[in-house]
Amino acid sequence: MRLYFIMLVVFAACTFFFGRNNWVLAAAELAVIALLLVYTRYSARKRSEELLHYIEHVASDVDTAAKSTLSVTPLPVVAFSSDTGGIIWSNRRFLEITGERRHIFEISIREIVPEFTSEWLTEDAVRDPPVVELRGRMYAVFGSAFDAGGDSGGHDYLAIAYFVDVTDFEKARVEYELSRPIFLMILLDNYDELLRGLSEKDKSALLSDVDDRIGRWASGRDGYLCKYDRDRYFYIFEARHYDGLLRDKFSVLASVRELTGAAGMRASLSVGVGAGGSSPAEDYQLAADAAEMALSRGGDQAVIKKPEGFEFFGGHSTEVEKRTKVKTRAMASAFGRLLDDASSVYVMGHKNADMDSLGAAVGVCCIARAKGKRARIVIDEQRNMAGQIIKRVRESEDFKDIFIDARDAPAEVDPTGLLVVVDTSRPEEVELERLIAAFDRIVVIDHHRRAATYIDKAALNFYEPFASSASELVTELIQYLVGQGGVLKLEAEALLAGIVLDTKAFSIRTGSRTFDAAAYLRRMGADTVSVKRFMQSDFAAAMSRYEIIRGARMYRGTAAIAASPAAVSRVIIAQAADELLNIEGVQTSFVASPNDEGIFISGRSIGGVNVQLVLEKLGGGGNQSTAGAQVKGASLDEAVGLLRGAIDDYLENSGE
Repeated sequence: MRLYFIMLVVFAACTFFFGRNNWVLAAAELAVIALLLVYTRYSARKRSEELLHYIEHVASDVDTAAKSTLSVTPLPVVAFSSDTGGIIWSNRRFLEITGERRHIFEISIREIVPEFTSEWLTEDAVRDPPVVELRGRMYAVFGSAFDAGGDSGGHDYLAIAYFVDVTDFEKARVEYELSRPIFLMILLDNYDELLRGLSEKDKSALLSDVDDRIGRWASGRDGYLCKYDRDRYFYIFEARHYDGLLRDKFSVLASVRELTGAAGMRASLSVGVGAGGSSPAEDYQLAADAAEMALSRGGDQAVIKKPEGFEFFGGHSTEVEKRTKVKTRAMASAFGRLLDDASSVYVMGHKNADMDSLGAAVGVCCIARAKGKRARIVIDEQRNMAGQIIKRVRESEDFKDIFIDARDAPAEVDPTGLLVVVDTSRPEEVELERLIAAFDRIVVIDHHRRAATYIDKAALNFYEPFASSASELVTELIQYLVGQGGVLKLEAEALLAGIVLDTKAFSIRTGSRTFDAAAYLRRMGADTVSVKRFMQSDFAAAMSRYEIIRGARMYRGTAAIAASPAAVSRVIIAQAADELLNIEGVQTSFVASPNDEGIFISGRSIGGVNVQLVLEKLGGGGNQSTAGAQVKGASLDEAVGLLRGAIDDYLENSGE
């Protein structure tokens, strides 16, 4: 109203100054304005008093209603100090659900409701109400807290909690969770090899025994077991039996392993479990992926796949070669078609490339050349373990500009081409991980057991965990895709060096196919003396290797552990681990050394210990006889302690 009164005064002034002999009129106007001002202030004060009285009346009614509501509400209600937990007031219904016969005051609410916590009342984050159990009933607790202040001016949080009975809902929820289906696929993964050479009578008896052992293992879980193919089973049961399945540790693996077929070959199973999916269809797909993972890791093990990742059980038995040329021929045909359609070919191995990784890459370049395609190898020429081969390749006119540095690769690669990843299947282990996302078509050639992380967008996966090396797999592909005389001498030597490295000169992980591949490369002109020169190290490296071996200590009877306080190359670490296996009584060796990324551990085995399963616990991978791990954020002593713990865990679970 102030603006209106100012305008009235202005008009009165105008009357006085601009009107002729109108001072009387101007005075009258001012008098009227003064009366209006007095009346307005009086009426405003009166309205304010009436409004305040109304608000006080309503507030009093609300306060009375609120107090009455808290007392007579059917919900159990309790007021307490959120700092001390001391109860200030509670209604009768709260006393009934707690079994108290008298009013409780200053007793901690945690004494009355042991599972109750009040921290969530003062948290800003939105969360579901907690559920507590009280005298056999389940209650969801809602509430709020407010700062009631204090005599000292500090914070004194008071809280009010409301208990809602959700017993029936919780029972239904728990029953729903327990009745969720768990899908399990079982594969007799060496069916053909197991039955080869047996009579029909013996075949039937052996398969019947396998069926009987699987059936006895599956009984007792109220599940449904179905054999839907000659070597495949499907089993579905409720989640209430899942914990028992884990405690059993898939004893069916050991049970079936007791059965032997032709030539003493033991039967083995691959088990895939799918759980935690949003629908039965997703659980089934998880089980299928888990079964595929178990097979790609060599079989004789169980793999559980949930949306958040994999869990592995078993895999402790010694691997037996179970490969056929039929699969290799099919892979070679598919690989050849991909090469025919590719505009260019890029080959990439793992970080710190060794002679197997580089040898396999050179072999892929040989296949690409036979198909009339230009191939290039993505490699870090500063950080690798194949310097001798790189030097020889660079000196050859046949391999001009074959290498492309990993740091320069993103700017030069052709995404419409074909990317071939060799000697690894883990995206975080390749020379340059972002190259994987740059290509639409990828081929993976690997002999390591598949880890929990793997390249899942590959157009072709050539996994053979029973092969000695990636170089062996590429050599077999060459025999189908490269004509007579199409392999250069240096290519044959690089491939043979990769085989010799991973087999430790044909002493471990060597099957008949390994010798066949080596014989083929020898016929293609590979010189074993040149291969031996690739393996040579300088005098200083040899002294470092022997210094590491001198500090080795035995652990758990057959494992040798050596730790080098000084940073040494991965070549020396791997060579030291190999040398330790030459000592009588050593069946497993581990060598640890610091590097720029933490502590690197190299593991080797010639006994029954699967070093891949040991080092997988530290985030590593590999195969049964050769593996490695990079431990980040730990000192050398801490890494060795973690290694010992992983060895203990492996031996306890394997029963050794």
